[in-house]
Amino acid sequence: MSNVSLVTTFILTGLPHAPALDTPLFGVFLLIYVLTVLGNLLILLVIRLDSRLHTPMYYFLTNLSFIDMWFSTVTVPKMLMTLASPGGRAISFHSCMAQLYCFHFLGSTECFLYTVMSYDRYLAITYPLRYASMMSGRTCALLATSTWLSGSLHSAVQTILTFRLPFCGPNQIQHYLCDAPPILKLACADTSTTEMVIFVSVGMVASGCFLLIVLSYVSIVCSILGIRTSEGRHRAFQTCAAHCIVVLCFFGPGLFIYLRPGSRDAVDGVVAVFYSVLTPLLNPVVYTLRNKEVKKALLKLKDKVSHS
Repeated sequence: MSNVSLVTTFILTGLPHAPALDTPLFGVFLLIYVLTVLGNLLILLVIRLDSRLHTPMYYFLTNLSFIDMWFSTVTVPKMLMTLASPGGRAISFHSCMAQLYCFHFLGSTECFLYTVMSYDRYLAITYPLRYASMMSGRTCALLATSTWLSGSLHSAVQTILTFRLPFCGPNQIQHYLCDAPPILKLACADTSTTEMVIFVSVGMVASGCFLLIVLSYVSIVCSILGIRTSEGRHRAFQTCAAHCIVVLCFFGPGLFIYLRPGSRDAVDGVVAVFYSVLTPLLNPVVYTLRNKEVKKALLKLKDKVSHS
């Protein structure tokens, strides 16, 4: 079968909403995007400047902030263009391919990174005396690199499987971004095999990572309950609570969209906002408001700026 595509431009329908809401939604999403980028940049800056935060946990957090900053950049600016004018809904075939690749690359890398972060918390709480030697700088670098490489490979599979199909007819993508499920509906060929491979691929990654995270936290809770002092237990729970909140907000909507039979365009678009727009904002909010060490570092940075 020829894989030559006749469609050169796709049209993104955007989020389902009344036309009168274009301007308010533009304002809301622009504010969220600016806060997301500034918040994650602030975390990167604080961790870079404060030597007390040069630990494995914050090393992985810098990776997470970097991912979230770009994850938001891949989706929100184009969403703002679709809200600003009808002409902003158009996206070229190759730009659509690039957006899908970047979206899945950053999303799956984040998925792997959450798993590594839960493993890091497990080692820190279960083996506090051996933690420093077990999580050496080299080990951290290897784990972080493996998440980026795995995300890249996983995304390449999604992108190749989706765009190897011919697109010769309708070109309206029922979404605010180029994602595999709505794009496959436009293909001029049988997509059942491709859909099944993508379903299994995403399912294995998402459910596998989620299961490992759950196992890590079950082990962590068991270890925390064994801590004798109430102060120690409280501190351990507080360290993990922030991570749990962000993980649930990321995995919940993702599992809902990709691991259920059938696809409802309007519902998928609204649910996707949670993990593609709100979760990147949630990361700096949760890690700064719920973390005493980051708060101290922020105050220290503020004092430096005010005295300079």
